[in-house]
Amino acid sequence: MAKVDLNGRPFHFIGIGGIGMSALAQIVAQRQVPVSGSDLRSSHITDRLEALSVKIFYAQEAENLDFFVTNRDQQLQPVSAIRKSNILPEMTVMSNLGDYLPQVICSTAIAKTNPEYQAAVKLGCPIFHRSDLLAALIEQYQGIAISGTHGKTTTSSLIGYMLFKSQVDPTIIIGGEVDAWDGNARSGTGEYLVAEADESDGSLVKHHPSIGVITNIELDHPDRYQDIQQVVNIFQTFAEQCNVLIGCIDDPIIRDELAVTISYGLNSDSGADYTARQVIYHSQGSNAEIWERGVCLGELQLPLLGEHNLSNALAAIAVGRQVGLDFTTIAQSLATFAGTKRRFEHRGEVNGITFIDDYAHHPSEIDVTLAAARLRVEGNNSLKRVVAIFQPHRYSRTQTFLQEFADAFQDADAIIITDIYSAGEKNTFGVKGSDLVQKINLNHNHVHFHGDVNSIAEFLKQEILQPGDLAMFLGAGNLNQAIPQTIALYQ
Repeated sequence: MAKVDLNGRPFHFIGIGGIGMSALAQIVAQRQVPVSGSDLRSSHITDRLEALSVKIFYAQEAENLDFFVTNRDQQLQPVSAIRKSNILPEMTVMSNLGDYLPQVICSTAIAKTNPEYQAAVKLGCPIFHRSDLLAALIEQYQGIAISGTHGKTTTSSLIGYMLFKSQVDPTIIIGGEVDAWDGNARSGTGEYLVAEADESDGSLVKHHPSIGVITNIELDHPDRYQDIQQVVNIFQTFAEQCNVLIGCIDDPIIRDELAVTISYGLNSDSGADYTARQVIYHSQGSNAEIWERGVCLGELQLPLLGEHNLSNALAAIAVGRQVGLDFTTIAQSLATFAGTKRRFEHRGEVNGITFIDDYAHHPSEIDVTLAAARLRVEGNNSLKRVVAIFQPHRYSRTQTFLQEFADAFQDADAIIITDIYSAGEKNTFGVKGSDLVQKINLNHNHVHFHGDVNSIAEFLKQEILQPGDLAMFLGAGNLNQAIPQTIALYQ
């Protein structure tokens, strides 16, 4: 099989504006490699890439690939112009100019019927999945790959931030944006690369990091995996390819099914290498004593809410100690971490209402996120209610976990459910957002269905929100676009 060439050959990303694709594009562009890509709309992410001289086409069309084809003198010239001039027959053009064709990077979301993809095949461009490029980058560094069903982005952000603040100067490729490095990627000069490793499409098995982290294992993508054992198999393969495997043994699957090199967990009786004692959870985060193999390292003050984030911080501490950082340096850096966008992100306050944006889209994520929201309300005299506004994500996930979703909202005082965000899926299950409302209604008295996300801002203002509400916008789709719309109605 062909390998990704990191020695200067151009790259073209189909769907360059995505959170995972854009991070990779930024890293290779900052290596002074020619980069282009396509997306359907502009955004602050594409603006950032264009500032790095990345050429972006705002349509996914076959003609985009013309950009890279040159004539014999290597002067930029579209394929169509070369053919019309009769300088070279078509096959000779491809043969002579093949070395100048870009490596085309796609995500799982790009179908083989995509016209840009088909043009790349016709031209003879090397075509790779985004995970192939990430794997090639990981191999060039002391790679630290963070995996797990939940918590990957926060944990990788914590680790990246810890190394960044510790003057290790890491390269970072994550699935969320962090203000400290103004985005979802950072090019460093140090030996470490911190990256998320994704199990959703099975690409996790391509990575061979120096340090691997697994936060937890659960079925989250029933569109790909038939049962939990298939998910476990993917993580077992990944685990075998890590030089050092750091895992959370609070998770029974990790504890029982994986050979963990370094363990961590909040259960101090588990025998984990890294654990927390004297834990205090409060409305601004948590405080805890951190213990390493029976020795107290000191106190951690973490400005992130909830048990799940303290667990994520333990993973970061384990990584930090593995790479040789002293605990004081680790604790000082983690104490100043301001969080990742779309992970309990504060979006504003108006009329006594606080607006929070969170990516939670699985029942387990909703459960811990709303528990964190309850902590925030109970520790703040100006807050009175947790209001959960949830957009289900994918028909397959909603159908598979319908009961689990119904049980996940116990910490919400009021619940609003929208129609399901398809994420490109066909609704072969016949499931609707209103089905989830019926399930939740069996155990909750304040559940509302408002299917249309486009009009939900007006509905929230007129029917639901009141001063003292902590409004939690939950989901992996486009619900968060309603947050500025709702805020604007009060101004």
